[in-house]
Amino acid sequence: MAGSSHGHTPAAWTGVIISFIGFCVAGVFMVAANPLGFWAGVAVIFAGGVVGYAMKLAGLGMPKESAELAEARARAGEAQVSH
Repeated sequence: MAGSSHGHTPAAWTGVIISFIGFCVAGVFMVAANPLGFWAGVAVIFAGGVVGYAMKLAGLGMPKESAELAEARARAGEAQVSH
């Protein structure tokens, strides 16, 4: 995964950080037996996914690979297997 920079984008980091905050909020309010706070934390978790996806659509996520790059990657994989 290190070679593909999987997840190392502003969209991914932002979505994960917002979702992590939501998990923390939901966990605190679950222990405190406060259902309204718990569901607010769950809403923040989903907001993290929406924000990350919106940032991806805005061009801050991983770029799509071209057909040429996909073909070159396939050829390289076949060359590794044959050796």
